[in-house]
Amino acid sequence: MASSIVRIGTAGWSIPSANRERFSGAGSQLERYARVMNAVEINSSFYRPHKQKTYEKWARATPDNFRFAVKTPRQVTQFQHMRDPEAVLSRFGDEVSGLGRKLGVLIVQLPPGLKFEESVADEFFAVLRGKLPAAIACEPRHRSWFTPDVDQWLKTKRIARVAADPTPILGAGEPGGRRGLTYIRLHGSPRIYWSAYTAPYLETVANQFNAQTSSWCILDNTAQGHALGDALTLMARANG
Repeated sequence: MASSIVRIGTAGWSIPSANRERFSGAGSQLERYARVMNAVEINSSFYRPHKQKTYEKWARATPDNFRFAVKTPRQVTQFQHMRDPEAVLSRFGDEVSGLGRKLGVLIVQLPPGLKFEESVADEFFAVLRGKLPAAIACEPRHRSWFTPDVDQWLKTKRIARVAADPTPILGAGEPGGRRGLTYIRLHGSPRIYWSAYTAPYLETVANQFNAQTSSWCILDNTAQGHALGDALTLMARANG
């Protein structure tokens, strides 16, 4: 990834009716989405595997400068609590390799009760990086991950800590870890997944983008179709 690129997109590439005019023309929804946006986050990989040829098809459907963020399977994060990751991540790596150079970031979302254990985290991220040599952003939700020592550990491992809204705990709304990558996930506030964001709030988000880092922002407030409209507003602010 080029260091100064700002990537803005949504969780999935659904195009609500309110935005169809902006995404008109021939092609699949992904093809039309990717002509306007430069990034998307694949969340469905969290719940179920996709075949390598499916990822290859998605890669072919997008322009050269388009990038995907892909969430790691919940089997290894939510159910196995990052332990014994080899089998799950090996299969995941084979599948996602179908994106080729269009794989931008791997998203590791952790359950709220999962505490930081250095030996467990070290093995997990080493295996993940060995399967897919891509940037990594981690979204922890337990307070033990938000200490100066863990932040330094994340920096050393070149892992970005996601900035999330709404913030589940103090500090989760600010990016941390690796300073070369800023990854922001906006889930909708005050009602998670449902609420739209205000223009002033999106302006504050745009001000967090740094020309010296790779900056990503993914809108996940998809329940009533607000994500894509908010992403377009944010894109206009970032480019303005």
